[in-house]
Amino acid sequence: MRPFRRRSDRPMNCMQVGRRLQRYLDGNLDDLTARRIMRHLEDCRRCGLEATAYTEIKASLARRAIDVPDDAVTRLRAFGERLVHEGPPTDLDLPDETPSA
Repeated sequence: MRPFRRRSDRPMNCMQVGRRLQRYLDGNLDDLTARRIMRHLEDCRRCGLEATAYTEIKASLARRAIDVPDDAVTRLRAFGERLVHEGPPTDLDLPDETPSA
């Protein structure tokens, strides 16, 4: 029989991680919660992909070093969430790149 686990030792589920993910990526969580999220991200592909998408978007925006409109950030976040839930777009989802004459 396993002894009772302390609350801090319990694994987090996707919903718990999702509510804290942005603060985790921004470094705005206590060490214990950050470690619990890190363990979850190592085991959960879906949450790991979401964290990767947010991280890449944030890095891309930082490289541009310009003010980005709030609506652009909102669209990028929505895109990252779609990537996590639906996967990358297929060729059919991409706009036609044929130049207009």
